[in-house]
Amino acid sequence: MTEELPLGFEVPDWTPRKFPPREPMRGERCVLEPLDAETHALSLHAANGTDTTGMMWTYLPYGPFGNLAEYEEWIRSFQEEDEPMFFAIVCGDRALGVASYLRIDPENGSIEIGHVAYSPLLQQTAPATEAMYLMLSRVFDELGYRRCEWKCDSLNERSRRAAERLGFTYEGTFRQARVRRRRNRDDAWFSIIDTEWPAVKAGFEAWLDPSNFDPDGKQRRTIAECRRS
Repeated sequence: MTEELPLGFEVPDWTPRKFPPREPMRGERCVLEPLDAETHALSLHAANGTDTTGMMWTYLPYGPFGNLAEYEEWIRSFQEEDEPMFFAIVCGDRALGVASYLRIDPENGSIEIGHVAYSPLLQQTAPATEAMYLMLSRVFDELGYRRCEWKCDSLNERSRRAAERLGFTYEGTFRQARVRRRRNRDDAWFSIIDTEWPAVKAGFEAWLDPSNFDPDGKQRRTIAECRRS
């Protein structure tokens, strides 16, 4: 008698998904625009300059940038590339941060959100959270992907907390995954999958609702509390 080995569950109607479009994502508090040096470099460089300690660059493989021309050149080096696909996070008339899609795998419906660099003017704000909601909504609602990943240096506590706050689930750590700035980096992996997205999405929308903020703009419930309810 032949032993039957366990197999993954069937995905009978699966077809490869589309590549993310290089098109804006619009919310109530911010707009994500395809990153462009001529349009965004000046305001981004100014916003990044409010980080007087350089801490926002600690776990990234680039930066800080010494001057505007250097930053513009960095943007131009990849702004026409499909991967990573960078977006500027624009609030009002100012770009205050960037984020990207990368490790884009339409065949298997998997994609990563990374290269997240929020200036101090964007950090811990409602537009910062809405930007991630918009990127995730494109991944799952618009494109129908099965999985969205988040990775960070295992020592980057701020990024780890952000991933968990946004609804990502910790999957494990890849030891000695990279060398960054001549130092070892272990990668912490997080993900959201398509079956989890409806609850995660509802938590985002409840948290972003204007009724969740008092007259001073302080949240009434955390996003985790909104997700649980």
